[in-house]
Amino acid sequence: MKDTLKLLDKQLAELRPDYYAELNKGLTDFDMNAMEASFDIKIPKDLRALYKWRNGQSEDNTEALVNNAMFLPLHEALEVMQELNELMGTDFEIENWWNEGWIPLFGNGSGDYICYDTEGIFTGSKGQLIEFWNDANNRVVIANHLENFLKALTRHLQETPEDELDEYFDIDEHIKVYRKEFKVE
Repeated sequence: MKDTLKLLDKQLAELRPDYYAELNKGLTDFDMNAMEASFDIKIPKDLRALYKWRNGQSEDNTEALVNNAMFLPLHEALEVMQELNELMGTDFEIENWWNEGWIPLFGNGSGDYICYDTEGIFTGSKGQLIEFWNDANNRVVIANHLENFLKALTRHLQETPEDELDEYFDIDEHIKVYRKEFKVE
């Protein structure tokens, strides 16, 4: 994970310097321990590494990092998770429409997220990344773990012409083998 984050840092600094300048400084263990206590959650090791690298992007920055989604600061991600957890059993009556083990990492500003799955819903693979579209009944596992997702992002940055780097890209092009779609009804 450390090497992947180091490469991602270098690529973003070189290829998307304006976006890179709007990334928040990384969190300390003290910061994350306080959030764990406040939100009654255990932050997995790889997720801790991501947020030690950078704590999402500045709230003034509306550029997407990946799949038309912005990188959420951890506190915001945990707040969104908590809000969505509170909707379970009321607004979210269908099993796994939302799951309390999902932590939104990237969001498009319209209630759709790429989530870190702490429980491995559907596949049993804890730490997988899953797409949550608030108005669709499909849930798509797009990577079997966070590092593979970030490696796909670094491959995208390496392969995409600089003038196209702000364009939407589909993670499937880089991690086809992990894509698994599930219907929730």
